[in-house]
Formats: sequence, structure tokens, C-alpha cells
Amino acid sequence: MENYFHRQIQLWGEETQESLASKKIAIIGCGGLGSSLAIALGSTGIGEIHLVDFDEVSVHNIHRQIAFKVGDEGKYKAEVVGALVEARCPFVKTILHVENFESFSQKDIQLDLIIDATDNLPVRAKIDEYAKKVNTPWIYGSVEAFNGQVCFFEKSSFKAFKVKDKKPAGIAAPIVMHIASLQANLALRYLAGLSVKKDFLYYLYINDEGELITQKFGMPI
Repeated sequence: MENYFHRQIQLWGEETQESLASKKIAIIGCGGLGSSLAIALGSTGIGEIHLVDFDEVSVHNIHRQIAFKVGDEGKYKAEVVGALVEARCPFVKTILHVENFESFSQKDIQLDLIIDATDNLPVRAKIDEYAKKVNTPWIYGSVEAFNGQVCFFEKSSFKAFKVKDKKPAGIAAPIVMHIASLQANLALRYLAGLSVKKDFLYYLYINDEGELITQKFGMPI
């Protein structure tokens, strides 16, 4: 175990690394963001990761959902992601929930953090409502084209967004991994007891000149 987490132990010491083993998180959605999140966080030493997704792999998912390969079509995404995470790290337990978020939220599972990896606003609004009810923070992430948003929600409300059932436009695969990595970094810092800027929206996009722009907005409480 010490060899596996050697570089993280160098970063924050054995005590912090050991503390991660008691943490429980849920990743809601195992598609583009969820695949990258599970891979990024699944080998950090977090003890228990709940994977929530009712969908099956389709061929058009594979280019941007890095947990899947050709041949996985028709398999449940949560099952494929869970097997990959546990194959990469023997110190994590994945618990699969092949169902939608509403069904998962009825199970009354105690979590340290919820991470949004869905692709629609109505479900995110439900995540926010549930997170407030159980007093658990959650991390929002969204992607579209070459753009993305990330926010660590604690006290602020997702109602600041206009919630509508809008399907995303085309998506470039690298932006999916980029936004997921930002979510994962916030998650890991929080779980390790490091400082995290909360209730603060980061909006990232590449403009027509190819420049990466980051804008920051305080979310209303």
C-alpha cells in the first residue's frame, strides 16, 4: 500500500493518506465526466465509491468516455467502470447502482461527497435538493463544445441556474477530461482536508483565437 500511494504520501503524509480509506463518495453518471472522474479518483485511496448510472454503453459514447472500448456496447456503464477502477486499485471498493439518481437517493446512504457527472440540468437540480437535505456537499460539472463549468456547492443553491431539459451540443473529448480533472482535484483536496474554494463557479472556454479563458463567479447563497 505504501508503494502504491508513495507519491501522494510524499504530498501530504501517511496520516492523511490513511484517512482517505474511510471516505465514501458517489459519482452520479458514468459517462464522459463519470468515466474520467472514476479513473482519476479510483486510485487515490478513497475507500468507497458509489457509481450511479442506469445506461448502457453505445458506440457513439466511446470517443469521449475513456473507461469504454469497442466491444463494451450493451454493457451497463456502471459495471464496466466499477470493474476498471477495482482492477487499477486493490484498495478501493466500488458499489454499483444500476438505476437513476432518484432511486439511488431513496437508499439513505451516508456519503462524504457527491459528484455530479450527469448531462442534464433537472437531475442536477435534484442532486442539489438531495445534498441540501442530507447536508452533504456536491461538485457540479458540465461540458459542451469546448466549454465547461465547475462548482463546489455547499451553501449556495443550484436554483441560480435556469433549469430546463436541454440536450448538450457537440462535445470535444479533451474538454470532458479537463473538467472532470478539475472536479476530481476539488474532490480530493476536500476529502484530504485541504482548502477548497466553495460556492464559486469556474467557467472555462477556448475562444475563437484558441485561447483558454477562465472566468470566476461567486454563487448566491
